[in-house]
Amino acid sequence: MSIHRRVRKIHRRDQRIPDALQNAALHPVLKRIYANRQVSSLAQIDYTLDRLINYKELKGIDTAANILADAILRREKILVVGDYDADGATSTALVVRALNSFGSDRVDYLVPNRFEYGYGLTPEIVAVATDYAPDVLITVDNGISSIEGVNAAHEQGIRVVVTDHHLPGAELPGADAIVNPNQPGCGFASKSIAGVGVAFYLMLAVRAALRDRAWFDGSRAEPNMAELLDLVALGTVADVVPLDDNNRILVEQGIRRMRAGKTRVGIRALFDAAGKDIRACTSTDLGFFIGPRLNAAGRLEDMSAGVECLITDDAGVAGTIATELNNLNTQRKQIEQGMLGQALEEMETLLQALEGEQLHAGLCLYNPHWHQGVIGLLASRIKERFHRPVVAFANASDDAGSSELKGSARSIRGLHIRDVLDSIATRHPGLIQKFGGHAMAAGLSIERDRFEAFRQAFEQEVDSLLSADALEEVVETDGSIGPEQMSLETAELIESAGPWGQQFPEPVFDNCFRIVDWKIVGEKHLKMQLLHDEGDKTIDAIAFNTLADDLPSLQKIHVAYRMNVNEFRNNRNLQLIVDCMSADEQ
Repeated sequence: MSIHRRVRKIHRRDQRIPDALQNAALHPVLKRIYANRQVSSLAQIDYTLDRLINYKELKGIDTAANILADAILRREKILVVGDYDADGATSTALVVRALNSFGSDRVDYLVPNRFEYGYGLTPEIVAVATDYAPDVLITVDNGISSIEGVNAAHEQGIRVVVTDHHLPGAELPGADAIVNPNQPGCGFASKSIAGVGVAFYLMLAVRAALRDRAWFDGSRAEPNMAELLDLVALGTVADVVPLDDNNRILVEQGIRRMRAGKTRVGIRALFDAAGKDIRACTSTDLGFFIGPRLNAAGRLEDMSAGVECLITDDAGVAGTIATELNNLNTQRKQIEQGMLGQALEEMETLLQALEGEQLHAGLCLYNPHWHQGVIGLLASRIKERFHRPVVAFANASDDAGSSELKGSARSIRGLHIRDVLDSIATRHPGLIQKFGGHAMAAGLSIERDRFEAFRQAFEQEVDSLLSADALEEVVETDGSIGPEQMSLETAELIESAGPWGQQFPEPVFDNCFRIVDWKIVGEKHLKMQLLHDEGDKTIDAIAFNTLADDLPSLQKIHVAYRMNVNEFRNNRNLQLIVDCMSADEQ
């Protein structure tokens, strides 16, 4: 079997609908969709702001807010230290804009260059930070593992507020305040909130602390924090965190502001650069078109450009930066495609060498020519092809004297990848220099000469944790759609019923169809005309990155698909996006 062909099973989710939904005035298809996402009450799809979890439930937030409020009142200098991905960029922009709106004119930011300083508040980046002479340093989307960095800042007399959402290690940094829902003893229910969400909550608390100090008087207006929700929505979706109830409120409210034109000129410019209409934007647009353009800056150069795009109020400046980010994203795609081709060649060689033996449950890859900023994307692509956890490594530096490798890990459902790294670090002391992350994604550093040892340790650990059933990729669907519901109206209804995203997935359905016609478009996409097994109208469908060789031999096929509103030359029509298909042999 070619490694380029994905074999997946179609499995229908539980169709039982709770009474609260069954009796609600909802479209029957929506009742089924929501039930399959564990929505048991209408409150869970009520995305009004007053349903947000209260900021006071975050441990340490009052202390952090008072430190920043005091700094504003004393006109102290505040430095925001961010991260080089979209979550970090939106977090940085949000805090800078919020503090400015509170009346602080002494706010600056610093985003470490991944190629020079790596991730987080390191002692090296603290040394750079001292050039800004800050009184207070606040981390966003990082810092929970920065023990040495916090100590280095304290040695310089700098107070440190850590805001983060990553899982902590055994030891916490000795910061003046820590705001992280995943720190021990924090009762905040939304453990999956993004870094930008944590930053937003802290700014709510800072505003309240300033209000208590009578800071907002007749001459100083109290800002509307809802104006920052476009940044929260973008960072949350781009970071691919689970869209729990609280995160869906944040995302939906941000998207509504975008559609209404109440957004940063930088976000509007990114939509323009992507050729997308912001008035009709969805969470899918943020995840697949806007987030990648913002991320391209941090992957290939410096995320400062992305932050500036989000901070500026000058439409011309935003447009120029958005064009630069778009060009970087095009370059990123080219690099990624080259790396993917090399990785697939390696996998082809590996599969041939196995001579029928079972492929390991975990895959570990390294190429000295790979780009450090793109290995996370490569790991995701290989994970998708083989449905296995993947760690991809690249040289940490172009410096010939450097012996460090940077790795990006991506996982599949059922395997907590950070816990795997933690276990390896415990079983093999010194093998991993440092690591951190979440259940589905993590980063790490190792010495180049320890790659083979790490690969073996990773394979052994993952082999012991994943069964053969776990390695069988399953496409879960929301059942079938009857011909009477196979319409543009249903597709529009589903589109508006989101936001969809991680752990609250866009609805997928499955049906049997007959292939009426097909052709290859864009050299690698299969365009089809399908006839519903129970209907008499043909339906447009497209299977991306699928060639004629992948068509089942029979003309009757079983298809898992998403209902899509296709817009072309001002016309809107229903189009099915095919996730997988197989011969219907019933």
